[in-house]
Amino acid sequence: MITKYFANVAVKFNPFSPGGVSARLFLSRVPSSAKLETKVLTANSKEKPEIQVTFKDKTVMTADPNTIKLAIKEAISD
Repeated sequence: MITKYFANVAVKFNPFSPGGVSARLFLSRVPSSAKLETKVLTANSKEKPEIQVTFKDKTVMTADPNTIKLAIKEAISD
């Protein structure tokens, strides 16, 4: 995963859900040069978990950590 183009990273996740693992793995790979915003959700929160990455060219990518479990693990293994 090439992270040097990250400008802003916003992650909302429940650490005790299955998607929490993917969100934490992704957060561990974010470079220190990116602006990082995190929000920890509770089990009965109405908000949906989300990973949102804004690149330096202003392109925005949004993903649900509950559905990208395999993709995160594959990206980290490279």
